[in-house]
Amino acid sequence: MSDEFYETTYAEPGDLAKVREFVRTRAAHLGLPETRTELLTLAVSELATNTLQHTTGGGVVRLWADDGRVVCDVIDGGPVRTLGRGMPAADALRGRGLAIVERVCDEVGVDASEDGTRVRLALAVGRHEAGHPG
Repeated sequence: MSDEFYETTYAEPGDLAKVREFVRTRAAHLGLPETRTELLTLAVSELATNTLQHTTGGGVVRLWADDGRVVCDVIDGGPVRTLGRGMPAADALRGRGLAIVERVCDEVGVDASEDGTRVRLALAVGRHEAGHPG
């Protein structure tokens, strides 16, 4: 992680708007184009919502720039998540959050860290859509 990073915490549903604004503002400051900033904001919002629905204790969001990318960690006390999920059927009531995150970010990884479970997201600054050079 870069020596220069931004961090915020969240603990209740009322904090989600603050988290979204934090990501939107900081990602733009780090050079992520507007459309890509909105994709990152969506991904972090999905992860933070999952934290509040499925764990206790809230979470932490960290953002920084690294090698032409904006990187974001979302850390909580939940179990390590399984990636590579398919999109649920259209009539499914739940289960789209991680599938959406994997589709809108260039890189998604999950691991256990000393702070809890960490989902690391990255979006390249020089692209206009996830997975498509711009």
